[in-house]
Amino acid sequence: MAKGKARGGAEAAAKRDEELRRTMERLEEGVRGVFESARYRRYLAVMSRFHSYSANNCLLIAMQRPDATLVAGYRAWQDKFGRQVRKGERGMRILSPVVVMVKGEGDDVGEALDGSAGDGPRRRLAGFRLATVFDVSQTEGRELPALGVDELTGGVARYEAAMRAVSEVSRYPVSFEDIPGGAKGFFSRSEPKRIVIQKGMSQAQTLKTAIHELAHSVMHDSGSEGEGPALPGRATREVQAESVAFIVSSWLGLDTGDYSFGYVAGWSEGKNLSELRASLDEIRGAAHGIIGGMEQKMAENRETEGLERVRAIEHEPDAACRSLSERAAIARRASARDDRAPRLPDRSDR
Repeated sequence: MAKGKARGGAEAAAKRDEELRRTMERLEEGVRGVFESARYRRYLAVMSRFHSYSANNCLLIAMQRPDATLVAGYRAWQDKFGRQVRKGERGMRILSPVVVMVKGEGDDVGEALDGSAGDGPRRRLAGFRLATVFDVSQTEGRELPALGVDELTGGVARYEAAMRAVSEVSRYPVSFEDIPGGAKGFFSRSEPKRIVIQKGMSQAQTLKTAIHELAHSVMHDSGSEGEGPALPGRATREVQAESVAFIVSSWLGLDTGDYSFGYVAGWSEGKNLSELRASLDEIRGAAHGIIGGMEQKMAENRETEGLERVRAIEHEPDAACRSLSERAAIARRASARDDRAPRLPDRSDR
């Protein structure tokens, strides 16, 4: 008996590993398909207009607005992208280089920016000034190209059971709120740590987002007081979390490919999918752990619900009997009405 159970457990584990492998292959194929599409070429054409900020400015942006994705100045949003910063929006302050033209080798103001030498005019860095930039979520106007669909739609089988399992597997509270800026959810690594989901979304989008943020909390929790290993860059974190969400959603019977493929492609640095390939073991491990935890919680909840129904019947057997007898009485009355109802003549009698 024990050997049979062990064999069955090993076979189930092997089957799950094979399913994970096939799902990862489908994810990679789907993302590669995005890179080869005309949509991706248009996406690159627009993204090339955004300025590439220095590491220091990226840090300043992250400190002021951690959820920032596409950043540009007030006039750049108007002139380059046909979008307008919304009234009342507060910008982020960054450092903008001040460049001057100088002549001759004797001028010692900064370093030559173009690597030129000689006596001719050269562009030199004279210092920095403060500049204000805004995130795309603070603007409105002409739509920017996207690699994925705007939002998943539709219902999910056993949605309540799956969402309950997500909440119970999570180490941190899960809440539903109105999130400013258009984000669908976030995991807050600062105290109090929590997962927040945008309320009012479809079941499919809500469940997928909840799993995405759960993956962040599992893989990217910096620990208390900054302890633990250093976190990977944001692009890698987003690729990891969405890949886990795609795998776990597939296990639940929810196909998020249209959304996830574009999302992962949008956060990948290039067609070689370095972030995805370097994270395969971490993605598999996190997905396996979440699936195992959700599977256990859903089984426990089903068992608990069954016991509660049994106790309710044992505690009030008359109520259960009344329910059955009432249904039977309704059926008898309906049958009697059918017997009394006038019958149409059979066509064969005509």
